[in-house]
Amino acid sequence: MQQRLVVGITGATGVIYGIRMLEVLKKADVETHLIISEAGKRNIQIETDHSVDEIMNLATEVYDDRDVGAALASGSFLTMGMVVIPCTIKTLSGIANSYTTNLLVRAADVTLKEGRKLVLVVRETPLHLGHLELMVHAARMGAHILPPIPAFYHSPRSIDDIINQTIGKVLDYFGLNHSLFRRWSG
Repeated sequence: MQQRLVVGITGATGVIYGIRMLEVLKKADVETHLIISEAGKRNIQIETDHSVDEIMNLATEVYDDRDVGAALASGSFLTMGMVVIPCTIKTLSGIANSYTTNLLVRAADVTLKEGRKLVLVVRETPLHLGHLELMVHAARMGAHILPPIPAFYHSPRSIDDIINQTIGKVLDYFGLNHSLFRRWSG
């Protein structure tokens, strides 16, 4: 099976993380299956100079978030897993509570039930107890919580360096080779 990854982009600030993820995966020849929430589409327009169509063209396949009958809604659709990048607290809540009212949350739920890797790049600050409990609940179900918290051991010189370090951490989790940041060597 070719490397196949589901990518969800929600309406949290930081849609550039999802965009960069798609750019890197396209260069790595990873088959990507993209779901963008309506709020995610809006944030692409607010936060970037990219058009939604331009972002959708980075993916191998694009799905309407309302299409809960799409291939991604079934465990028989084989993937390496899924990344939700960025992940809103609303989406985190839907995933943590198996409240599958849209394709993005359904695809994440399927990823968990099939025992595949799920990365949630949760974008919110500050966090209250309810947010933290949702993260713990999702983690207990098998999700990998990876907030985009910058590291500085690789001496970032730009925002791109900081973004790339987060993308690299996601790729590490999926076992995908990259050279997006300098690793700590002691």
